[in-house]
Amino acid sequence: MSFADPATLLLLLIVAALATLPVVAWSRRRRATERFGRPDLLGTLMAAHPGAWRATRSILLILTLALLVVALARPLYGSETRTLRQRGIDVVIALDFSKSMLARDVSPSRIERAKAELIDLLHELEGDRIGLVAFAGDTIEFPMTEDATALALFLRDLMPYDMPVGGTAIGRALTASKRLLERSRPDRPTGEASQRSQVVILITDGEDHEGDPRAAAAELAEAGIQIYAIGVGTRSGEPIPTYGSDGTWTGYLRGVDGETVMTAFKDENAAILRELAEATTGQYVATKRGEIGIAAIRQHLRGLKQEIRKSRQVTVFEERYAWALALAFLLLLVEGFLPQGTPRPQISRGERP
Repeated sequence: MSFADPATLLLLLIVAALATLPVVAWSRRRRATERFGRPDLLGTLMAAHPGAWRATRSILLILTLALLVVALARPLYGSETRTLRQRGIDVVIALDFSKSMLARDVSPSRIERAKAELIDLLHELEGDRIGLVAFAGDTIEFPMTEDATALALFLRDLMPYDMPVGGTAIGRALTASKRLLERSRPDRPTGEASQRSQVVILITDGEDHEGDPRAAAAELAEAGIQIYAIGVGTRSGEPIPTYGSDGTWTGYLRGVDGETVMTAFKDENAAILRELAEATTGQYVATKRGEIGIAAIRQHLRGLKQEIRKSRQVTVFEERYAWALALAFLLLLVEGFLPQGTPRPQISRGERP
């Protein structure tokens, strides 16, 4: 037998100290009796011997306290061997938060539609580690986590006008995504391929204004990370709405010449995203009418090889504290039914008090 919390057994020292109190009390009573008169003469005046009952009750109380301490220590007896497994993949969502994602060629807007479909996906990724890279001209990262609810709250509240730097830097977003995935495996030696499937879901309108996304994709391919790219938007031009600090619509974005800035998902944008995906043996998905394309990505994620993150045999012991509690209750019940043993004078038959 062993104990789940053996340190609790130190409380038995207190119980042992309490056990000395009845002995001390008995000794004091005996000395007081001897001072009062002859003990054998006093014994004839007692209707019972209260000392025996008192001692029995004290012993039962001490045993009850000792059993309660043992129950608190949670005794373990009996065991079985179980195999624990947890499966999952590592997913980083790289979502474009540039102002062009505010365009409404996808209802209600590119960014809102992407966020809605991603939040639905997050609820299905139970057991997976998920991270987020929000990018425009720079990146904001949410570290890898299994708490999909926390990530969904962060994603829901972020908007393009919260980004510190404007523009679109797909290459920088891919590099940040690779960094997140590498940090999720700090125990893996540098250069060692991960057995756990690692994926970057890149969602953007494809208007890369800076950086070298092809070089970043090559680094991801070397690390064994797949890119699943989703191109957002339609090929017809769409104005970019602008909003005030209170979130109210203020019009459309205009260039230095005063003309309304138009955004469109062009064929060259799709070609770049397809090239990035194919370089990492991933896949490119184009936006369909009424949806971004997360449903297609979800099907691919289900088919990926899943690593057994933890697979080990553990010995699970059965807790038996209920036995100690039951025995303590039984002793306390017996103690309650014992006579108090209160002495009273004996009166001989025929005598009157």
